[in-house]
Amino acid sequence: MSPDTPSAGKVSRSVFDKVILPHLGRRPAEVLVPPQNGVDVGVVNLGHDRVMITTTDPVFVYPEYGWERAAWFAIHILASDAATSGIAAQYMAIDLNLPPMMPDDDFAVLWQALHAECDKLGIAIVSGHTGRYEGCAFPMIGGATMIGIGSKDRYLTPAMAQPGDRIIITKGAAIETTGLFGVTYPKLLVQKLGQQVAEEAEAMFWQMSVVDDALTAVSVGVRQDGVTSMHDATERGIWGALVEVAQASGNGIMIDKAAIILPDASQRVCELFRIDPYCTSSEGTLIITCRPHKAAEVVRRLAGQGIASSDVGEIVAQDSGIKYRDGGREFDLVAPEVDPFWEAFQRADKGLKPLARGLSAM
Repeated sequence: MSPDTPSAGKVSRSVFDKVILPHLGRRPAEVLVPPQNGVDVGVVNLGHDRVMITTTDPVFVYPEYGWERAAWFAIHILASDAATSGIAAQYMAIDLNLPPMMPDDDFAVLWQALHAECDKLGIAIVSGHTGRYEGCAFPMIGGATMIGIGSKDRYLTPAMAQPGDRIIITKGAAIETTGLFGVTYPKLLVQKLGQQVAEEAEAMFWQMSVVDDALTAVSVGVRQDGVTSMHDATERGIWGALVEVAQASGNGIMIDKAAIILPDASQRVCELFRIDPYCTSSEGTLIITCRPHKAAEVVRRLAGQGIASSDVGEIVAQDSGIKYRDGGREFDLVAPEVDPFWEAFQRADKGLKPLARGLSAM
C-alpha cells in the first residue's frame, strides 16, 4: 500500500479534526453534543427537560452468517452505540443500498429479520430508503440512524468521565474479532485450535452487543451518583476505546492490563491470526467509568445479568498521561493507527475461505 493511500476503517483523528470538525453546518443552541472524536452520539435539547440522542453507522450485513444472524448483528451495532448514552434507542431511519444481484426472496428474509430484532428491542423503523445500485456490495450496504428520547439529566457521553472514576470493562478483549472468525471460519478453527475453542469462538458472536451491558450499568445511577460515561470498544479495540475516552474527557488513564478479561478463545484466535487482542475490533466490550462508590455495584449488577466484567483501573489527571501497568512496569497506552482485524480478515477471506466453509452455513 502506498504511504499516500488512506487505510481502511474510520478516518484518522487528524482528518476528523481538520476536515469534519470545522464544517458542521449550522450550530443552533439546542445542539448539546455535536460530533466529537471518540463520542458515538449526538444530543439535542428538546426542551421540557427532554433530549434526543442520535447515532449513525453503516449497515453491516455479511451473508455468510445467514440472513437472520447477519440482521441481528447489523441492528446491535447501531443499538449498542445508542445505549452507551444511557438512553435506549426507540426509533430508526435506515438506508439500504443493495447489490443489484440480491434476489427479492433474500431481501425479504433479511428485512423480516431486521424487523424482528427491532421489535424485540423496542425500536420503531420510522423512515428509510431502499434500492439496488451498481457499485454496492456486501458487507456495507447502506447506513442507519438510531434515535432515543429521554431525560436531560440522564444522558452520558465519554466527555463526562472525571478523575477518580473507576474503569470497568465488560466481557473482555477481542470479542467481535473472535466471534466473527468463529462464525466465518469454523472448520479452520476446529483444525487449528480444536472443537471446543471453535465452538466457544462461534458462540461469542452472540456477545457482540452492549445494549444489555449499558442499560444494566446505568441502573445503579448516573453522573455523580453512578456511571459517568460509557463507550463501546469497536474499531481498534480496548486500547482504542480507552484512548478515545481519555481524549474526549481531557483526562489521563491508568490501567492494570492483567485485570482485563481475556477469554481463552479470544487469546487462541488472536494468536492464530497474529492479532494483538487489545487493539482489535471488540463490539460487545463496554468501557464504563463510574464514581468509586458505585463501582462494585455495577460489577455486581452486570454479573446478575450474566455479563462478566472487571474493575481495571482509574481515570486520572491529564498530566499523568494515558498508561497501563503490565508485569510491574508502566507503559504508554497508544491506540493503533489501523485496526489489525481488517487486514487479518481480508487475508483469511482470500486465502482460507475454501477450507473454512462449513458450520457457519448451518
